[in-house]
Amino acid sequence: MSNRFSRTRMLGAAGAFLLLFVVLLVLYKTDVRGLDAVDGSLESGPQGWTYRTVAAQHVLIAVEVAFGTLPMSLYTLVTAGLLALRRHVRAACWTVGVMLLASLTTWYLKGVLHRHRPVWPDPVHTLSSYSFPSGHATGIAAAAGVVIVLARLLVRRRGARRLLYVVALGLALLVGADRVFLGVHNPSDVVAGFAVGGFWTTLGIAAYDPAPRTRRRSALRTPVPTSRQLAVVLNPVKVDDAAAFRAMVERAAAEAGWSPPTWYETTVEDPGRSMAERAAIAGAGLVLVCGGDGTVRTVCAELAGTGVAVGVVPAGTGNLLARNLGIPLFLQAAVDVALNGQDRAIDLVRVSGDGLGDDEHFMVMAGMGFDAAVMEGANELIKARVGWLAYVVSGVRNIMFPAWRVDLRIDEGEWTRHRARTVLIGNVGYLQAGMPLLPDAAIDDGVLDVVILHPRRFLSWIPLAVRVLRKDSRTDDLLNRMTGRTVSVRAHADTPRQLDGDPIGPGRELRAECVHGKLLVRVPR
Repeated sequence: MSNRFSRTRMLGAAGAFLLLFVVLLVLYKTDVRGLDAVDGSLESGPQGWTYRTVAAQHVLIAVEVAFGTLPMSLYTLVTAGLLALRRHVRAACWTVGVMLLASLTTWYLKGVLHRHRPVWPDPVHTLSSYSFPSGHATGIAAAAGVVIVLARLLVRRRGARRLLYVVALGLALLVGADRVFLGVHNPSDVVAGFAVGGFWTTLGIAAYDPAPRTRRRSALRTPVPTSRQLAVVLNPVKVDDAAAFRAMVERAAAEAGWSPPTWYETTVEDPGRSMAERAAIAGAGLVLVCGGDGTVRTVCAELAGTGVAVGVVPAGTGNLLARNLGIPLFLQAAVDVALNGQDRAIDLVRVSGDGLGDDEHFMVMAGMGFDAAVMEGANELIKARVGWLAYVVSGVRNIMFPAWRVDLRIDEGEWTRHRARTVLIGNVGYLQAGMPLLPDAAIDDGVLDVVILHPRRFLSWIPLAVRVLRKDSRTDDLLNRMTGRTVSVRAHADTPRQLDGDPIGPGRELRAECVHGKLLVRVPR
């Protein structure tokens, strides 16, 4: 079971939901405490208000339609499909199972218990089916539970998780109130539906862990003898619960046949260089690096050429290297790939320029102009709360970054002059949300791909975006692409620059050289 959930606690919660349902069932069947009278007194006020408020009737009926059986089935299938596409097959199966069992339980109980819906002198809305438990309440409670579980498993940022929790619980309360205000369900019907949905969610977690399952070493043996020593370089500010992350890695390492990991934490002064060096000297056969693209870049540059494989555990905002290598963004799944995947030799890019040292590298992309201004302008607090959307906010603010004159040389060819808003040198082809800015780029082809973007006016960004999304190979002044093993960029004034999303200060030069097959990275089999 995932370390984020305790089977004992989930079984206890399932038992509590079951007990609540049984109590309501006994009260309904025996009417010992006058449940019908209590329901009527609680519901008469809300139902009467709805009858007198026409606008509220339209809103409440719209809520009923939006969360009916057919729409909820559609939402479930779409969610499961998206999870399967992202290779979260266990989570997809779990989602379908929980929603299906909750729905079937409600259908069966209604057919067996035959509780009639409340009757009002002035009904707002009437339904002919039975009412105990509420199908809408069951469905939304199960759906809210699914959202909370998936957010807990798959969403790293605490702020985003909390927002999803609030939205899920808020929708559950809205749908529950909708049934009462429309007068089509007793309050006890709604509470019973919540109990059924909560029961199947918690029992589902206890019975079937939706987190990706670690594959054992015995099924993935390699004929090449390698050291089983494991080291982990962790950027602690990128992980919400460092202790839980350590426990998860140590457990997964033991299951996969690795030695207990040696831990190194980065600092503001050292983003991972000395940690990676010490891990290699100590004889590590694999170094896991958990952090953003900057931490990954630093560790990879230090381990390039050593023969030590790097396992990337993406925990940053962009995570572009992981995205382009097909490494999952879910931490436990990424750890699984690092421990049990296969090695792939990829290119490293050596970088120099004014104000830069002799030992700078990048793994993903380097840029000058608009893109670097976006990276500089991304607020760290917003990044911590909403992730890569912080770059969208910064991009809107910098959308009309002024065009500048740039001279460009590919390999040892002639210098050519261009007008640009941004120049990107890419080792990979895809940006956030799968945008194929350099669709022909490959991280192991030994060459770099360059793109020059020059939208002249604000509205010019629209045809530019269309051409990028369509993977249009045509080149002109709006979008120009080139390739080469070495690339030199020279601006005529100080211009913002970035390496793998990290601003490196304004300057006038960037020189990039592709070093073919320099680094071993663990990728999915």
